[in-house]
Amino acid sequence: MHSDLVASVRRFNRTVTQRVGALDDEYMARGRPLAQARLLWEIGPDGAEVAAVRARLGLDSGYLSRLLRNLENDGLVTVGPDDQLGGDGRVRVAALTESGRAEWTELDKRSDELAWSILEPLTAQRRQRLTSAMAEVERLLVASMVVIEPCSPNDPRARACLRAYARDVARRFDDGFDPALSTPVRDEQLIPPAGVFLLATLNSEPVGCGAVKLHPGTPAEIKRVWVADTVRGLGVGRRMLGELEEYAAERGWTAIRLDTNRNLTEAIAMYRSAGYREIERYNTEHYAHHWFEKRLRPPRTSGSRGHSDN
Repeated sequence: MHSDLVASVRRFNRTVTQRVGALDDEYMARGRPLAQARLLWEIGPDGAEVAAVRARLGLDSGYLSRLLRNLENDGLVTVGPDDQLGGDGRVRVAALTESGRAEWTELDKRSDELAWSILEPLTAQRRQRLTSAMAEVERLLVASMVVIEPCSPNDPRARACLRAYARDVARRFDDGFDPALSTPVRDEQLIPPAGVFLLATLNSEPVGCGAVKLHPGTPAEIKRVWVADTVRGLGVGRRMLGELEEYAAERGWTAIRLDTNRNLTEAIAMYRSAGYREIERYNTEHYAHHWFEKRLRPPRTSGSRGHSDN
């Protein structure tokens, strides 16, 4: 752990929490702490599913229930089943009351005033520097919130990512994308020990995926790397690539391959910058124009598991 970097993050956190009033018992003098005000804002005039709010805010279900109960007791929120036409009665929905909508409007106004109080003392040039820095910090914080972990290829979230992958490449390939023409990737090939499917999530929502097949006696092979537009440019694809490489290296593979289409220019640039070199065709994939390979570094831990490529 780099102590100087950790110290910088902690110092930044202390400054921000003090400046935005997160330490006050009554956030923006509205008689409730920040957590309740933030939840009220997240529910919003249109209401929201409780499970979705919990995922977005990353709250423990018990703590969220207590916050909602406090807002209900104050007459600001109602919580009940989704009884709209066609709705699922098992899904709980939080909605603002008339008093809640008035409070939401007041919080919106005071939030604007708080933001301006931060900007007003600065010159125009410094305001631009601050807001630009804030935007960069926000992007990096979101990137740090993305979780990548193994997932069954049969999981509904994995299926959703694979459908999104197919739609994405269909828009970009010259002749569209017909799965029947592509080399099949079977589920059993992505389940240990044959391979692994990795899922990237942000606030519990799937935002990316990738897989690696571990071929005994030959290099491992990366398949189906996809990242949602919502997190493009945050380094999620590069992280996914690194996780897949590490998975193969930890199991004894010393080389890894992949193929890609000529229209996926960003992916090609990422592979090259990650140390992949172009090689001769090694498969019969219908949609491939480029084939790449990379030598893998041995894992930091001693010993290996599984087969190597030589």
